[in-house]
Amino acid sequence: MKYGYFNDKRKEYVITTPKTPYPWINYLGNNDFFSLISNTAGGYCFYKDAKLRRILRYRYNNMPMDTNGRYFYIKDGEDYWTPGWLPVKKELDAYVCRHGLGYTRITSSRNNVKADVTYFVPLHFNGEVHRVQLTNESITTKELKIFSFVEFCLWDAQDDMTNFQRNLNTGEVEVEDSVIYHKTEYRERRNHYAFYGVNTPCDGFDTDRESFVGLYNGLDAPNVVKDGACTGSISHGWSPIASHEMHVVLKPNETKELIFVLGYVENNRQEKWESKGIINKTKAKDMMKQMGTSDAVSQALLDLEHYWQDLLSHFQITSHDAKLDRMVNIWNQYQCMVTFNMSRSASYFESGIGRGMGFRDSNQDLLGFVHQIPERARQRILDIASTQFKDGSAYHQYQPLTKQGNHDIGGGFNDDPLWLILGVIAYIKETGDMDILDEQVPFDCNPHDVGSLFSHLKCSFYHVVNNRGPHGLPLIGRADWNDCLNLNCFSNEPGESFQTYGDPDGRVAESVFIAGMFVYIGNMFVKLCERMGKEEEAQKAKAYVDEMYDTVIQEGYDGDWFLRAYDAFGEKIGSHSNKEGQIYIEPQGFCVMAGIGLKEGLAEKALDAVKDKLDTAYGIVLHQPAYTTYHDNLGEISSYPPGYKENAGIFCHNNPWIACAETEIHRGNRAFDIYRKITPSYLEEISDIHKTEPYVYSQMIAGKDAPTHGEAKNSWLTGTAAWNFITITQWILGIKPDFDGLIIDPCIPKEWGGFKIIRKYRNNTYRITIENPQHVSKGIKKIYVDGHPVDGATLPSEGTGKIYQVDVLMG
Repeated sequence: MKYGYFNDKRKEYVITTPKTPYPWINYLGNNDFFSLISNTAGGYCFYKDAKLRRILRYRYNNMPMDTNGRYFYIKDGEDYWTPGWLPVKKELDAYVCRHGLGYTRITSSRNNVKADVTYFVPLHFNGEVHRVQLTNESITTKELKIFSFVEFCLWDAQDDMTNFQRNLNTGEVEVEDSVIYHKTEYRERRNHYAFYGVNTPCDGFDTDRESFVGLYNGLDAPNVVKDGACTGSISHGWSPIASHEMHVVLKPNETKELIFVLGYVENNRQEKWESKGIINKTKAKDMMKQMGTSDAVSQALLDLEHYWQDLLSHFQITSHDAKLDRMVNIWNQYQCMVTFNMSRSASYFESGIGRGMGFRDSNQDLLGFVHQIPERARQRILDIASTQFKDGSAYHQYQPLTKQGNHDIGGGFNDDPLWLILGVIAYIKETGDMDILDEQVPFDCNPHDVGSLFSHLKCSFYHVVNNRGPHGLPLIGRADWNDCLNLNCFSNEPGESFQTYGDPDGRVAESVFIAGMFVYIGNMFVKLCERMGKEEEAQKAKAYVDEMYDTVIQEGYDGDWFLRAYDAFGEKIGSHSNKEGQIYIEPQGFCVMAGIGLKEGLAEKALDAVKDKLDTAYGIVLHQPAYTTYHDNLGEISSYPPGYKENAGIFCHNNPWIACAETEIHRGNRAFDIYRKITPSYLEEISDIHKTEPYVYSQMIAGKDAPTHGEAKNSWLTGTAAWNFITITQWILGIKPDFDGLIIDPCIPKEWGGFKIIRKYRNNTYRITIENPQHVSKGIKKIYVDGHPVDGATLPSEGTGKIYQVDVLMG
């Protein structure tokens, strides 16, 4: 069943009912101010950091779902309703929600009143703009009352939900003209405030939640809306809100517009006050003026449209498959930007208070984003590297506001260091910017202890070399990519953290997955050293990589597939000898991507085992058989019911690794089949099963052992977005950046006759036409650039600003 449709021309997903299987959301903002908004206008916003600078309060895991947002109540006589359906839930005569690139537009009508509300964050603007257009579609004059509503969070989202003995006493506001200022804690250590204003005189206001809603009411029936008049309340403690009352008279077919701005302001500490106790409102007034007219808002929306047109123009495909084209051209790239901005920190499944920016997460997010805005990727790399320790390990997370490591989680996740090498090399391959390696970067965020970025990469490489276990494989530490495979935990006490409890320095538990990463990424590190003229360094590193290759073959292969790990007792995980969890997906993907077992014939056997034992109609499960009992030597992975999350769920993040691996053995049909099974645009028709948004990837889908097989969770913020983008663009379509230029090497389904690509790269534009008349999966017969044949498969990369016509003949 479908709940909407793609509008590819407008780059929108159009939702045609508010009753989607789960709230379907969008993200607003591109730089410092970010927002989440659902198809019923729920959600919240924050400045830079979803934990420490939360603007709006949101209630997770609530009844009803999706409680709190930016609401507009329309009172028409005794009737009242909300354009997004929630929270009032009055039946609407018409409803459409358009989630576009950086904006959401909800249009609905009831009793011949049409409301058209557009929400967006303008470029380089620290706030949301809400444009409300009201139209009278009747033949008589309408006299309406409009009430806005937002509820402020008291800045620190975690403290806001827990520290009631303080927070119920601290709320403060000011009201001036039609702007309500939220200045809680501004009197002391803070120098920032929020505001919510409208571009016209209002007929009333409220800033105290109880006065607006009523102590025993919900947002579906606020006292003020039912009574038809605001109370003029001023919040002193309790829960500050912002609500404006406007009276609007509409003649038949007349439209009137209201423009609201929800903004964030920081003042210099010397300029906090206008007068005693009165905040300095200069910046807020400038923001209100900047977005105070219809023309200004229309121009800001046009600027946003042009911004996304430019970003998406860096990679565009034209093929026989509209579902493929819309994902590659629009939604996958859009999601890559959002995951780059957010890491895993703030979604409808992550509250924004626990994770911050992930070290491994952010490095992987770079992979799908670096082609869009390389300079932002460059800065992110330096921020990430600053949280690394001198031994090569790193804080697993850091806070985006402070850029300091998260001490509560700490480090000890032994795959983290290698991801930094991969992220940096992806940046260099995209840009050619080798100078980044000379940048001086702190260790442990200490400005007095710095080293070149290359020295950080060297620390990353040798962290693996210096932390190997009894079989010569890399120690797993607290965990590797699968944070729920906790081989050094042994927790039997409810409430203990599987990730941070136990001995992270255990010297026995080993990861075959990290070994595959080490060979895959280590070979890149060797090439980087060679390009820097560090031949001795390259030879030394190559010897360690080759040694690890041999170790994986000898100690990490189990007859038909790669082992997952050895536990803290030296026992195999992911082996024929195990009763449950005999085969895992991750090492099969990364080991084959690294080329391990190709010449020995072991890679194909491993991928055949994946298809035979792990594949399902909705994607490849993480392992089989699922764990039916709790194993304290494995940790959290066995704590989930079978088929959910890490216990044999379908992780959309690691499915692409198998697709990439399949291209290594030239099986294009199988690679694309894996890609297609988890790609949202191909799942739109089963939205009632899948449940999450049909335009973005989810983290996981319930596996075949689960009663709800095919149901997705944890959408939007997942490394799935980046990995699927590079899988389809680089490994399947075969347009792969390298140190010397773009390599053309597709591995596609045999039935494809060809496709066209536009790729902007290092200040050049390549118009690539690939033809496959012999219907092969892999193989290049000829490449012509501007009509001239070229040797090899690498396109010229000099940044001349030229447009190259590239004709590729497969065969």
